[in-house]
Amino acid sequence: MKERVVLAYSGGLDTSVGIGWIAEATGAEVIAVAVDVGQGGEDLNVIRQRALDCGAVEAYVADARDEFATEYCMPALKANALYLDRYPLVSAISRPVIVKHLVRAARQFGATTVAHGCTGKGNDQVRFEVGITSLAPDLKCIAPVRDLALTRDKAIEYATRHALPIETTKHNPFSIDQNVWGRAVETGFLEDIWNAPTKDVYTYTDDPTFPPVADEVVITFEQGVPVALDGVPVTPLQAIQEMNRRAGAQGIGRIDIVEDRLVGIKSREIYEAPGAVALIAAHQELENVTVEREQARFKRTVSQRWTELVYDGMWFSPLKRSLDTFIEDTQRYVSGEVRLVLHGGRAVVSGRRSDSSLYDFNLATYDTGDSFDQSMAKGFIEIYGLTAKLSAARDVKFGNGVDLSPVAPLPTGTNVVAGA
Repeated sequence: MKERVVLAYSGGLDTSVGIGWIAEATGAEVIAVAVDVGQGGEDLNVIRQRALDCGAVEAYVADARDEFATEYCMPALKANALYLDRYPLVSAISRPVIVKHLVRAARQFGATTVAHGCTGKGNDQVRFEVGITSLAPDLKCIAPVRDLALTRDKAIEYATRHALPIETTKHNPFSIDQNVWGRAVETGFLEDIWNAPTKDVYTYTDDPTFPPVADEVVITFEQGVPVALDGVPVTPLQAIQEMNRRAGAQGIGRIDIVEDRLVGIKSREIYEAPGAVALIAAHQELENVTVEREQARFKRTVSQRWTELVYDGMWFSPLKRSLDTFIEDTQRYVSGEVRLVLHGGRAVVSGRRSDSSLYDFNLATYDTGDSFDQSMAKGFIEIYGLTAKLSAARDVKFGNGVDLSPVAPLPTGTNVVAGA
């Protein structure tokens, strides 16, 4: 029996050519694997047939949209995952679900190698290969574009020579990756970081400069997961899709960022993630109401590390798995409703309520009904500041106190007014 290679297949030029290219370069049979994570485009059955027509011996296709939304987008939401405080991991969280299906197909069809279409400059090569070997250490990985010198010119020439059923002349100036959580755009004129993005860069969002009338939405959460919009029950996938539509119509979720890639270079990226940005804003605010202070402070540290691990392709790592446990525990009481006003590129919280809220009106109010015993504050401050007070006294004793002299001498005749 021939060796078999599983190929992550998109249905486009590079991966369609990659089927025959890999077969010729390695002598192996190729199994094409197409995974729908909400990227839109062609029907999976059309993609499956194209893979077979291009020479694949088998074609594995999977509609993973619900799986992606529930098992990958929701953990990112619970973590409030924003790389460099802005990027909601649009591409990074889609790679692990694709990896899972690649490994599943490799086992099903007896493949020994997994191939992907990444270059040697990006993060995705790491996400695919580390993910694959984390789930199946015995599998080998190859990348035709990186390892077999498959350039676009060679791909077009190969497709033409073999009469492959794939469009070879259409050229998009951008490299685009999209799924239900958002859309990533790079290359072309965007590589000059002084160039502003043009209107044709955006698809998921409308121009926020001239927005429609403000849209108000109430999002209901149960343990960190959105379960209803304006009282209508939704699945995680439906919640993301509907918020993509409503927040996108207001131009919310446009991100223009120069980010630090894992491979050590900086890259200019344009992202659109209307649903993700709006849902994270609502989720963060509900956490502010329901998560205890010290737990919330530590969670911010955990969330940042979680985000970095996922961005760096370590979804299946032991540390990420441990952080998952902590984050999941913090969501125990993150249930309630958040009201968002969507307008002009912004998602603004205008109301929040929860049966598990830690907000106590009688403690917070300054009006009649205030139940906070202010007489306790003086003793609290004395004890809270005691270590700093003792340390300061020691500094003064040894001549190391804070220098309180003026930066420059006061002019002769200047009157110093007490309290000035």
